[in-house]
Amino acid sequence: MNRRFALLAPLALLLPLPAAAEKIPLSEISDYLNSLTTVETDFTQVNSDGTISTGKLFIHRPGRVRFEYAPPDRSLVIAGGQQVAIFDAKSNQPPEQYPLKRTPLNLILAEKVDLGRAKMVVGHSEDGTATRVRAQDPENPEYGSIELVFTADPIELRQWVITDDLGSQTTVILGEMKKGGKLGASLFSITIETQKRSD
Repeated sequence: MNRRFALLAPLALLLPLPAAAEKIPLSEISDYLNSLTTVETDFTQVNSDGTISTGKLFIHRPGRVRFEYAPPDRSLVIAGGQQVAIFDAKSNQPPEQYPLKRTPLNLILAEKVDLGRAKMVVGHSEDGTATRVRAQDPENPEYGSIELVFTADPIELRQWVITDDLGSQTTVILGEMKKGGKLGASLFSITIETQKRSD
């Protein structure tokens, strides 16, 4: 009897660990990101100086995102037409603009996300509750990196941490995501927003 249990003991070591402790494969994360077309959600942003902002986030893949910051901030960040524009609520100046490809957010807004690309993923770990993937532009690692945090069963993006080219970190924590709705093109138009603010 005891010998039989002794034979079974090594088998117990071969049993898979609970799913929560397994890393979500990069291929599945890529498929999940590619399946997202539109997303609407509330967000909480922890800035590099420790201050906290909240607001509404709209994503329309590929290439478009809108961060509407709640009062008292009221700033607005739009990505569209391969550009990112930062509208400062306190300024009457045109928005500060730079190419979308210079921000790590471009990695998840790309038309086809492929986290299996050489040198794109520089970290892939599981901490008991979530899978964390740190990615950068393989051609331009100096643009910074984005760490994406996912929970499993089903896969869901929960937050990201962007480390910019100067090493400053900004964390965006996502609320419940409403996926697949219709989002008007004007939400992501830098031109329309600029005109609206100059009227």
